[in-house]
Amino acid sequence: QVQLVESGGGLVQAGGSLRLSCAASGSIFSINAMGWYRQAPGKQRELVALTTSGGSTNYADSVKGRFTISRDNAKNTVYLQMDTLKPEDTAVYYCNANSVLSSRFSVPRNYWGQGTQVTVSS
Repeated sequence: QVQLVESGGGLVQAGGSLRLSCAASGSIFSINAMGWYRQAPGKQRELVALTTSGGSTNYADSVKGRFTISRDNAKNTVYLQMDTLKPEDTAVYYCNANSVLSSRFSVPRNYWGQGTQVTVSS
């Protein structure tokens, strides 16, 4: 079993910054991709940013140029630096670990964190 523990959410004024962290622990042989999703009230969960074990990144258009995702493979930890925050960034942010192998021949699994609230006031 794998656990994802998120931290770093909170309340910030528009234009401010926050940094989210997500550490994966448990039986981990490898993790293909780690990323951040968010869900605002009344909306579907959407991809914010994703990074693969090879270093590729992908961002939602709405956060390009403002958010930066990074990853420490040795620590199985992913970070999301959020700058120039806007009220529309307000949401619960969820960490995701995709295609996690517990051993070389195990079945890949996906895991989600419990979510952390980010609130941006205008």
